[in-house]
Amino acid sequence: MVIRELKDWHKEYKRPLIISGPCSVETEKQLRESVLPILDKVDFVRGGIWKPRTRPGNFEGNGEKALQWVANMKRETPFKFAMEVATPEHVELAMKYDVDLLWIGARTTVNPFNVAELAEALQGASIPVLVKNPIHAELSLWKGALERFSKAGVENLGAIHRGFHSYQKSKYRNIPLWQVPLDLKSEFPELPLICDPSHIAGQTELVPDIAQRALDLNYDGLMIEAHCQPQLAWSDAAQQIPSEELGLLLDGLLLRDAAFTKENIISQLEIIREQIDQADREILEAINLRMNLVEKIGEYKKENNVAIFQLSRWKSIFNSRQEWAEQLNLDKDFVVDILRLLHQQSVKTQTEVFNQKEEKNLSSND
Repeated sequence: MVIRELKDWHKEYKRPLIISGPCSVETEKQLRESVLPILDKVDFVRGGIWKPRTRPGNFEGNGEKALQWVANMKRETPFKFAMEVATPEHVELAMKYDVDLLWIGARTTVNPFNVAELAEALQGASIPVLVKNPIHAELSLWKGALERFSKAGVENLGAIHRGFHSYQKSKYRNIPLWQVPLDLKSEFPELPLICDPSHIAGQTELVPDIAQRALDLNYDGLMIEAHCQPQLAWSDAAQQIPSEELGLLLDGLLLRDAAFTKENIISQLEIIREQIDQADREILEAINLRMNLVEKIGEYKKENNVAIFQLSRWKSIFNSRQEWAEQLNLDKDFVVDILRLLHQQSVKTQTEVFNQKEEKNLSSND
């Protein structure tokens, strides 16, 4: 992909890039009262023009009428405006009203047909396009959407991490799964990465911590929903912060250096990294030993006509390892994730053992 760095298409860029404004543009009065208090704190004002809801019957946006309100405000008080587009018609209207930045929503990213239509509508466009992660943690879909826009000649590209849907109980509206966007950034280092703490959190009190975590991970910017009266918002009321509090939130965030510069710190860092490398080696050696033992168990089960999956054994492992984790002051959820991965690999390994033996038997019968 051909990707321009954020500083090359947003000349005023100073980390972090801030995109903020109401979830939905509800009325002209609400837009003004939500936006005016934050204009000196943001790079782009965001606002939902169309708001497709999970189920019909709720407020779904004002459409072109809301863009007219935005245009009226921009004539009086210049600012850059960002909005979501989901159809070629949305793109056409965005161009008509001189919108400054577009983003692609999670529900759109998940559908390659929709993305292809939008990419065609934006063929060769210079307007920046940010692509939100798909609803579920499918990195290939996220990359595929970005690649479609890149092939259409859109060079001012970026990605928005808004978290992922999960059926697991969580304090978040969408679980962060930080490693997924970091994998994307690792593959495309120039790609601007923006965090949407509002959609990850689902609750205003969680927004600052998520925003700080994103900056700790060297994200390029933040998209935060702000409303003049969040408790009266027509959509996503629980996750929008009061507009007058945006400045306090931003002032409370700590910016980290992108790299170490002092020699004494670098020297100490290298010592710690060597210890981490050694610890990782020991972990991998332990996993290798475990897989060898799993293979032996697979052979023993096959020879004695015993099923691969033993529920009682799995429950025993699941419970005892959590107790061990607690004794070692390790996060239980983290340990459970590791256990599930190890168990999946163990089942796969034993299945391969069963299949290998059957193949040998078939060969000998030939």
